[in-house]
Formats: sequence, structure tokens, C-alpha cells
Amino acid sequence: MKFSKKSEYGLRALLELALHYNERLIQRHEIGQRQRIPVEFLEQILLALKRAGFLASRRGIHGGYELIKPPKDITLGQVIRLLDGPLAPIGCVSKTAYQKCHDCPYARKEFCPLQDAMGEVRNAIASILDNYTLQDFAKGVKGGR
Repeated sequence: MKFSKKSEYGLRALLELALHYNERLIQRHEIGQRQRIPVEFLEQILLALKRAGFLASRRGIHGGYELIKPPKDITLGQVIRLLDGPLAPIGCVSKTAYQKCHDCPYARKEFCPLQDAMGEVRNAIASILDNYTLQDFAKGVKGGR
């Protein structure tokens, strides 16, 4: 499974904000420069994160962005679902965006081998991403600096 640049950049932007949590506001050009994210794309990502309640922003010369929630309360799974959609590799195993299979020969049977395997894939991915927080993410960077 491959995540989009939007999720990758979103996680890197949130990492930058987590590293400065409760210190100061971070301007988007700082985030873009430090994390090598194109500012035009970063603006869209920050807006989505703000609308979802992860960020607050303030305009002006001393403005910028900050996390509203503590980094320990934001999981990577939450962020990726927001920016990329469900973690499930196929719609019929998604817990957040379930889609019934119409063209699958097993759709009306009790057991579907594809659904069973892809459900395990979804569970494995979710168990890691839903238990890994921005705080965990930031600790890895702070320890390596």
C-alpha cells in the first residue's frame, strides 16, 4: 500500500508543528522550507488539517500555525484517513468507508478469500498507524538531532 504525497507532506508538516508544540506559532514558509514541501501544496494540506480540528492559525506578521491537540492525541492513522481516505486496500473491508462488492463471485457467500486476506492487511496497517502518535514520531526526531 502506498500513501500519497499529500499524506506524506501532511505528516511531515505535523511533525514540524509537534516539535514546537506549546513553544510558538510556525509560519507555513518555515514548515515548507524545513520539511521541503512546496508551499502551494502545503497551504491546501494545512487548510484540511485546520478544518479537521488539528490546527489553529493566526494571521499577521507574528502569525502562523500551531497544533490544537497535544501530539500524543493525534495518530498517524487519523491524519492519513483525513488526507488519503480509508486505510483498507479494497472497499469491502473498510471500516470507515465500506463499499459492498457487486461484481465479486463471492459477494453472496459466507466466505470470501480476498475479503479475508485484505481484512487482515487493513487490520495490520490500522493497528500500527492507529497506535503511533505524533508524539512518538517527534520523539524519534528529537532523539536523533
